[in-house]
Amino acid sequence: MTQVPSALPDPGVQPQPPTGPRPIEIALLASVFVVAACGLLYELAAGALASYVLGDSVLQFSTIIGTYLFAMGVGSWLSRYFERQLPAHFLRIELMVALIGGLLPATLFLANAYAPGAFRLLLYGMVFMVGMLAGLEIPLVMRILKRNVALKDLVSQVLTFDYLGALVVSMAFPLLLVPHLGLIRTGLLFGAMNAAVALWAVWLFRHELRRLKAHLAACVMVLGILLGALAGAEHITTFAEDKFYQDRIVFSTASPYQRIVVTQGRAGHRLYLNGNLQFAQADEYRYHEALVHPAMAAHGAPKKVAVLGGGDGMAVREILKYPSVESVTLVELDPAMTKIFSENPRLAQLNGQALQNPKVKIINTDAFGWLQQGAPEDTFDVIVVDFPDPTNFSIGKLYTNSFYALLDRRLAASGYAVVQTTSPLVARKSYWTVAQTIESVGLSTAPYHAHVPSFGEWGFIIASHRPWRMPQALPPGLRFLAPDTLPLLFDFPLDMARVSADVNRLSNQALVHTYEREWGKH
Repeated sequence: MTQVPSALPDPGVQPQPPTGPRPIEIALLASVFVVAACGLLYELAAGALASYVLGDSVLQFSTIIGTYLFAMGVGSWLSRYFERQLPAHFLRIELMVALIGGLLPATLFLANAYAPGAFRLLLYGMVFMVGMLAGLEIPLVMRILKRNVALKDLVSQVLTFDYLGALVVSMAFPLLLVPHLGLIRTGLLFGAMNAAVALWAVWLFRHELRRLKAHLAACVMVLGILLGALAGAEHITTFAEDKFYQDRIVFSTASPYQRIVVTQGRAGHRLYLNGNLQFAQADEYRYHEALVHPAMAAHGAPKKVAVLGGGDGMAVREILKYPSVESVTLVELDPAMTKIFSENPRLAQLNGQALQNPKVKIINTDAFGWLQQGAPEDTFDVIVVDFPDPTNFSIGKLYTNSFYALLDRRLAASGYAVVQTTSPLVARKSYWTVAQTIESVGLSTAPYHAHVPSFGEWGFIIASHRPWRMPQALPPGLRFLAPDTLPLLFDFPLDMARVSADVNRLSNQALVHTYEREWGKH
């Protein structure tokens, strides 16, 4: 009798892994979503903090992202050495990410206040650690899932959930998390989410873990630390900021654009944006009188005025001292600024309730875009440009020839624009770069400076279509400027005299680099 050979497997058909319990697969894919979301959040938080403290947001975010991605590569390479007890390794890694990533913003805030010299080392060290651990996580999850999911489905599912988690956080971070929770609370919340994933994994793999009680205790301990810190987040923030700002903090908030802090001490109130002083109540009148009145008084009878920046309302307060003014359009990017200086009684008193004046119209938008969208015939008699110094490229674009060309279109033929322009003493080339850039679009300039004790020697530039003329009269009630001393502001000593400078263009933003180099020496 002929023996029938046994059936051989078809070499063209790949064997399928055994089908496992669906709940574990779903749970692990959900963990991938959370892990990706948390990892990206720690990366964004580090970049935001670096830009707050070190300036130049483009450079800081680029180096943070590069460090994080490199560290993920290192973690992925190291994952090959994890061969046994993969669920246990995943648990330990998840708890380390939760602790290091969750505490990252709080640790860096405290370092900036108490050990500023260690800030940069801690920043990149913690980013590298979180990135390396995140690089370990995903390969381990994929190897655990490989038991139950076919390879082609495994890769697509893991990457899909990974990218979805990143998308959700990238949208929520600037729009919801930072404005409503702040960086410290946000970091701790997502650290707790990482710890919760670890706790979930303890339950999922309870039959495989050799030291179940020890893993459970570690999860509870880490989760307890993070939740306890979350409950005391306000105290951590106050502890760090009180040391950094010296004076007592009376108001603080985080908007999608910046960290806003107002302090009060013996010299009165001070406003800080991302840790940089914007005004001090003791001498802000010097700055704002010098900014506003030379241009306003030179015009004679301005009716229609625009203020770009200046969300604190101090410049608007000075503008409203002219009876001829019929309307003031305040264009401020951050609605949080105009809101607090309109509604907070303590702060509204500083600007004389100027933002509540019926003549004032507040527009919360980017000034560059606002100038682009406006009709050329919609011109202003005086435009006051009161932006922060060009510490990064997002602000630096507001000091380019492209911006001044747009400003030129909205300036009436007989009008004047005035631009705050950093210190001509400390940042001499930066100051004259702005003058050169304004002149490159065909506007005449009248540079001047004033001494503001909180800032030192500070510079301004008036731009116009017609030659500058010295005003003969100023509004009553000024504390700093007077008709007989005003000409002195337009006289530059040798150490602030004009130097050769290039035009600041949108394509190169040379001013940002010059500014950083000059201020970095002091």
